[in-house]
Amino acid sequence: MRTSGKSRHRAHAVRWGAGALVLAGTASAVAVMGAYAGGPSGGAGGEKPTIVLVHGAFADASSWNGVVGPLQRSGYKVIAAANPLRGIPQDSTYVASLLKSIKGPIVLAGHSYGGEVISQAAAGNSNVKALVYINAIMPDVGESSNSLSAKFPAPPLTKAFNQVPFRNGDGTSGTDLYVQTDKLRQVFAQDLPVAQTDLLGATQRPIALSAFADKLTAAAWHDKPVYVLVGKQDRSIDPELERYEAKRAKARKTVEINSSHVSLISHPQAVKDLIVNAAEDYVGKR
Repeated sequence: MRTSGKSRHRAHAVRWGAGALVLAGTASAVAVMGAYAGGPSGGAGGEKPTIVLVHGAFADASSWNGVVGPLQRSGYKVIAAANPLRGIPQDSTYVASLLKSIKGPIVLAGHSYGGEVISQAAAGNSNVKALVYINAIMPDVGESSNSLSAKFPAPPLTKAFNQVPFRNGDGTSGTDLYVQTDKLRQVFAQDLPVAQTDLLGATQRPIALSAFADKLTAAAWHDKPVYVLVGKQDRSIDPELERYEAKRAKARKTVEINSSHVSLISHPQAVKDLIVNAAEDYVGKR
């Protein structure tokens, strides 16, 4: 570890957009969720902030299981939020409403596409004291995952997608994106056992393909302390993109580890340590 500062259009969206925001946390079908959703923290006078964790695509909140337990044992209240994965307008609004229900200070962490969601969800919320990005996508205002990821080579994940059409109750339709189960391990979870990646492939939640074109209307990383974890073996988001984002956001701390895209599963202690670092920095500067 080291520390430092339906057509050509659709094909293009899958190649560039998917790779970057995509990703994410991969559902941990193995552990029982240790977090609860929707509960408040211990009031404004509490010594420690509430930790809110937001998963990415192809995942659910259980992808944070290995991080939740250690945080709770360290005395933190933790909420692993349910990210709808329907697109930035819907997902960031949903998470923002959860944040507004929490009393007192918050440290907000996002993995992969969850990083994009927290950037917009935290905007204008003074209770959010720090943002932690884990193998994450971090567009600026006016950028989408498509446009940001196009600055760097497409990662292997972009060649492993499966598109599935869906229809909503109101008659509208769209396309969901899944990772091909026989390729899931090699493109973003290569440091996990085969038995575990088989479970992740079977239990993955899709993301709406249209999410890749959604542009941010706010980016809270401009005015909140930022902490970044880079997975040096990430095959879902180019590690150079993660480094670029950290530098652009003037991250207070950037940690690099020898991890795949799913560091929150394969290296939960390193992820927990960075989140605690952000929380302790806030507590020490109050």
